[in-house]
Parts: sequence; structure tokens; C-alpha cells
Amino acid sequence: MDIATPSPQTLSVPAAQSAMLEQWLGQARSGGMSLGELMGAAQELQLRGLLDAAVQLYEAWLLTHSSPARVVALYNLGTVLGQLHQAERAEAVYREALALKPDFAQARLNLGHQLENLKRPEQALQEWGEVADERSPQDPMGSDALELRLHAINNMARLLEQQRRYPEAEARMVQSLQLKAAQGDVLQHYVHIRQKQCEWPVYQSVGAVTPNQMLVNTSLLATLSASDDPAVQLLAAQRFVYEKVLAYKGPALHEVASVLQPRTGRIRIGYLSGDLCMHAVGLLTAELYALHDRERFEVHAFCWSKEDGTPLRARLLQSFDKVWRIGALDDRQAAEQIARAGIDVLVDLQGLTNGARPNILAYRPAPVQVSYLGLPATSLLPGVDWIIADRYVMPEQYLPYCSEKPIYLPHCYQVSDRQREVGAEPTRAQYGLPEDAFVYCSFNNNHKMTPEVFGSWMRILAAVPGSVLWLLADNDWARENLRQQAQAAGVDAQRLIFAPRVAPPDYLARFALPDLVLDTFPYNAGTTASDCLWMGTPILTRSGRSYISRMCGSLLTAVGLPDLITHSLAEYEQRAIQIGLTPARAASYKRYLREHGRSSALFDIPQIVHAMEQEFERLALAARGVAS
Repeated sequence: MDIATPSPQTLSVPAAQSAMLEQWLGQARSGGMSLGELMGAAQELQLRGLLDAAVQLYEAWLLTHSSPARVVALYNLGTVLGQLHQAERAEAVYREALALKPDFAQARLNLGHQLENLKRPEQALQEWGEVADERSPQDPMGSDALELRLHAINNMARLLEQQRRYPEAEARMVQSLQLKAAQGDVLQHYVHIRQKQCEWPVYQSVGAVTPNQMLVNTSLLATLSASDDPAVQLLAAQRFVYEKVLAYKGPALHEVASVLQPRTGRIRIGYLSGDLCMHAVGLLTAELYALHDRERFEVHAFCWSKEDGTPLRARLLQSFDKVWRIGALDDRQAAEQIARAGIDVLVDLQGLTNGARPNILAYRPAPVQVSYLGLPATSLLPGVDWIIADRYVMPEQYLPYCSEKPIYLPHCYQVSDRQREVGAEPTRAQYGLPEDAFVYCSFNNNHKMTPEVFGSWMRILAAVPGSVLWLLADNDWARENLRQQAQAAGVDAQRLIFAPRVAPPDYLARFALPDLVLDTFPYNAGTTASDCLWMGTPILTRSGRSYISRMCGSLLTAVGLPDLITHSLAEYEQRAIQIGLTPARAASYKRYLREHGRSSALFDIPQIVHAMEQEFERLALAARGVAS
């Protein structure tokens, strides 16, 4: 494995510019430079990328000026220091500005950002709160006072959500939307944070927000949980791409690179992701990269994943021929690096999920660009022409709603890891499960649950005496809301048993305890379905119209249990009740999976990788102009 950390180019000061800088510094030190002249000179330096020189100039000017204008120079200096990621120095400068002018809202907002960068979130929230809760903040820079207040409120909501303080975050979002309804980004987070807490109805009116505004500003991820309509999912992707993704009109970077260095030799596959760590994508793909045929392929990672220090992260890194750490590069620089590396097939493992960098793909750094795993839906991203699928998850009737063309694998689209570590098998008593009850289970994330699915689960419990439902305790508010929903449905809340989050080996081991896993709809289980089938526990799913609502059905087909696939809510309920009333049926599924599951097509990972390679090779050779 070769690890490269390319750096963006740094700009040196040419001789002529150096002379000009010295002249400006002399004027600043002598007191002969007005504030306007200072700002003009500093802006010129910033436009040329000479941020350190701009800092020098501001600091020289501040040494000789004590006028009221000093506060403006301090603010601008803090901004440049922030651009240079010098948070401690920026904090000191903003505090000096605020000592001179305590009602300087912009400086307080920026101070909050620097405190967040310094890992002092409570202090950041305090600074933003000073602006957020002020009825009519002073406005020394001429900006709209409402916008300053909204900036503070929205920053608080964002940081509180990151800290998993969901009710506090939601309250700030409501405050923001009551002040101004037309805020798409706030609406997007408002809907999803209600999903995370199982606060139903998710689309709860607030302020002057219209139902249409709420729907059209729902993120694609939240839409995948809320609607099985592929047209609605397509529109959610389209809105994101229109608002957030670069409309690049220049030459494809892979074409520019190929002129300088034609693609020859082994086919180079690049995997693009910020999730090559302890994440569902990292867990699923851990075996994939090492299985590639090194006589025919070179395997590269273009990665901005967090260094979480886990054995999984180390294993993933070791699986690549070369790892390019592109976290410090902007999207254009990252795309140029991919193009220079001569990548033939670039596989995007994120799509439009959290932390994705879709603009890298917009520059077309590789001739073949493919979507896989991270987003089980169309992304509508310019530059992504293909999506890995199978004929179950992506039937013909789905194709009009997908901008990518399918790369069909013969059995199942999903790879998994046959080397995943499994902990010691627990007992039911360890998790508070009754020994003699039928245990239904769903370890899907809470945001995948809907009132329709949960209502179905309550009817299933009511029809199977003594049965319990084992759920993931993702957060306290979701737990409490689900208990209240159970009581409202006439089911004793004690029949809901919540499992804490545990390390992956222990998470896998506890799949031995339930009798039947119940899938969510329309956002099916993906990694979770693979895990429970690997551990020999059956899962009942409902398949719908979209890729994401057919994921689990694909896995069940490949493992040889298609009779656990249903196609309507009524059928889903009926099948779950039948199995619950005849525990021997659940036991027979478990026995089948123990005896045949791991040898099925679902877990023939070498075959899946080989099929993928055949398609990659065909597309790469066609792009090179070589007959396959």
C-alpha cells in the first residue's frame, strides 16, 4: 500500500509583488495608510492568494492605529486568520474587537465559528445565543439584522444536532422558521430531525411554512424514508443537484489528462469516499478491495475519511494499491489528482449522502464513473453515468426514474464481508428478552421508521400473544415517542425492548437471539439485512417501486428465501403474524440459513467481485478505444 497526501499548491510572492508589499507595510507602520487604503491593499493580496501577507499588513496597521476604525481592521484580520485555519489567533482578534464594540454582531458570529473549530462548542453556542436571542441586534456592517439573527440561530441548530441534542436543535429550527419560512436548508434539517426522533407526523406545520415548501425541501435521504414514489425521489435529487452541484461546462479532466498520458496497462479502479472507516459502507466493502485481480487491475482509494483508529480502518487502507488522502484538496484539485492518476473507472461510494463531494465527479476526472452502495437511489449527478445494480433492485419499470444506466450483476448488487468479527453469543437474559416469547426485531436506524410501519408492528404484536419487539435505542426521544405510540395503539409499552448500541462484533452476535427481523419500508435494511442473514436469522421485508425499497428483497432472493418478500402492507402483516404464531416456521428458516446461507450466491463475494470486474473492464476498454 502506498499512501499519498497531495497538498494544494502554495503561492510564493514574486519580486514585484514583494516590493509592493514592502511599500504597503512601510505606509502602514508609519501611520500614513487610511483604513480604506488598508482594506484595498489587503483585498488585493487576498485575491492573489497571499493570505499571510494580508495578515502582516493588517497587524502592521493595527500597531499604529487606535481610532474607532480599528474595530473594522480587527474584524477583517480575524476573517483572514479564519481562512488560514488559525483559530486561536482569530479568537483573540475577535475578542479584542468585541471589547471595543460589544454589540458587533458579525464579530460575535465569527467568534462562535472559531470556538467551534477549537472544540469548545458550549462557548460557541453562548456567543451565537447572544445574537440569536437579541430582538434587534446592532448592525454596524450594514447587513440585515434579521439575517444576522437567523445566521446565529441556524448555527446553533446545526451544532446542537451534531451533538445529538435533538429537541434543542429542533426548537432552534422552529424559532428560525417562524422568523423566516423560506429557508430550504433549515426545512431540510427540520424534517430529518423529526424523523430521527420518530416525531410523527414528520411534516408538522411551523410558522408560515407551506406544505409544499416542506415537501420540496425534504432532503433525498429523508425522502427515501418518507416516500416509495421513484418520481418523488428523482425530484429530491434534482433539487439538490440544481442548488448544490457545480454546472461544469469545461473539458472533461480525464480527456485533458489522457492527451498528456494515454491510459495503458492494467485498468485502474478508483474508489471515492469519505466513509472508508467504521461506517456501513466501510463494513460492507472491507473484503471487496483485496479481492480485485491485481494482474488486471490497480486499485486506488481517493479518501477523506476520518482516521478513527479502528482495525477496520487499517484493514481498508491495506487493501488498496494506493491511497490518496484528498481531504485537504478542494473539489477541483481532487478531480485533477484523480485525472493525473489515470483512473479508468471511478466508483463513487457516497452519492448525495452526508459528507459527499459530488462536485469532484462533475469535472469528469475518469472516463467511466459509477455509483455504488452509498446511495441506493438515483443521484442525478452530472458525470455519473452508471449504477451497480441487479435486476431485482432495478427492474425495467424503475429505469425512467434513474439518470444512471444499470451495471447489472447476475445475482445480487451487494458485496459484504465474510471476515467480519463476531462476538460471543449472548443470552436473552443479558438483553432483557423473555426466554419463552416470540421475539420480533428491527435494528434499522430510527429515521427509517414510519407511522405506517410502526402501526403495522403494533398490530402484529397484538395478534401474537406474548410477543415482543426488540428495537435499536438510537436516542432517548425516539424511545419515548415509540413507547407513547405503542400505548396509543393499545399495546403495552413494556413489550418494546430497546437495545443499546454496541461494538460491531457484539452487534452481530446478538442477531442469534430474535426469531424474526422485521424490515422497514420504504427504506429497507441494507447492511443490517446482510448482517442478520449472515448470522442465520430470517428477515421479513416488503418490496416496493424504488431501488431502496427492494434492497432487502434482492438479498433474500440471492440467499434462497424469496417467500420472506411481501409486496403490500397487508401481506407483510399477515406473513409476520403467521410466522409468529408458528415458531417452528421461524426455526426452519434459521436452520436453512445455518446450513445453506453462507454458501449461497448472496455471500459468494469472489463471484460478485469477478462480475463487477468484467463490467468495469468492458467499459474501461471501450473508453480506451480497445475492443474487449
